[in-house]
Amino acid sequence: MASHQDEARYKAGEAKGQAQEKTGQMMGKGQETAEAAKEKAFEAKDKGSETAQSAKERAQEGTKKTGRSMQGTAEAAKEKASRAAQSAGDTAQAGKEKTGSVLQKAGEQVKSVAAGAANAVKSSLGMAGGGNEEEEEAAPPGRRD
Repeated sequence: MASHQDEARYKAGEAKGQAQEKTGQMMGKGQETAEAAKEKAFEAKDKGSETAQSAKERAQEGTKKTGRSMQGTAEAAKEKASRAAQSAGDTAQAGKEKTGSVLQKAGEQVKSVAAGAANAVKSSLGMAGGGNEEEEEAAPPGRRD
């Protein structure tokens, strides 16, 4: 027959295991989200670079075809490329900020789960600060588990 302490240890171990599993799941989700945001930021940057390169190439082709200087068009293409690069940088920054927010939220959730597990362990061991006085009074005198 298992003693009260053995049962409490079992419940504490079980609560700890569940908390560890939940923590692992939350961290995994946070890492997946961060990785996805990072990939999207890189894709946006690459797309911006491709757009800028394409604009530059079109400007060069136009200059060659007409045989005259197209400084105005080149400036416009340069400005467009600059705006595309700026947009890609902004998108990357937004992705970085979103990732930070997601990781912070996941961290807070992990803390909450851990605190709940700690409270469950304390409660199962009778360390929660209330509600266990009746059990101590009901035990036979002179016998301790």
